[in-house]
Amino acid sequence: MSIRNLLRGGLLALGMTMAMVGAGQAASPASMTLAGNASPPIGHYEFCQANPSECAYAGGDAGPAILTEDRWKEILKINYTVNSTIQPMTDMEIYGVEERWAYPKTAGDCEDFALLKRKMLIDAGFSPSDTLMTVVLQPNGEGHAVLTVRTDHGDFILDNMRNKVLLWSDTEYTYLKRQSADDPARWTKLQDGRAVAVGSVK
Repeated sequence: MSIRNLLRGGLLALGMTMAMVGAGQAASPASMTLAGNASPPIGHYEFCQANPSECAYAGGDAGPAILTEDRWKEILKINYTVNSTIQPMTDMEIYGVEERWAYPKTAGDCEDFALLKRKMLIDAGFSPSDTLMTVVLQPNGEGHAVLTVRTDHGDFILDNMRNKVLLWSDTEYTYLKRQSADDPARWTKLQDGRAVAVGSVK
């Protein structure tokens, strides 16, 4: 799918989502429900130790981003650009270790895709409190990392496994925890609202 077709389809999907949320017709909550503090994934903790400026307190929760058409286009473009330019590879293949969170140059694991998307969105003007690293379970029980973008029309998911950007509740994942909107070095448990989480990802 070309970026032009993706943008066209994405704008249509956004319009439908806004209409549903505005009319109170969403089948599931548009925004995730928080359920207290959580321990950060070890990979993110080590990433913050190695890159303290990337996890520094940035003024707290700025509130959900106002989702304009231009911002939606930026979200779609960044998700597509990273997905199409970074080659999926495991940390073991790249670094020879089981887990390492890092900005990818040419290849990376799922969390590396999400880290780069977060950085690019922040560089494009999004608040750090609205671009949150998130840990989920796939239907097969394997852990996975995605990026959540908080907006006034719900929480949207940027995923290296798809170019479409969906509301969290429209994905197939079970949501476990994500970065805190108050402090990027801290993490928050998530109450999925559609299914009971059955485990955690370290």
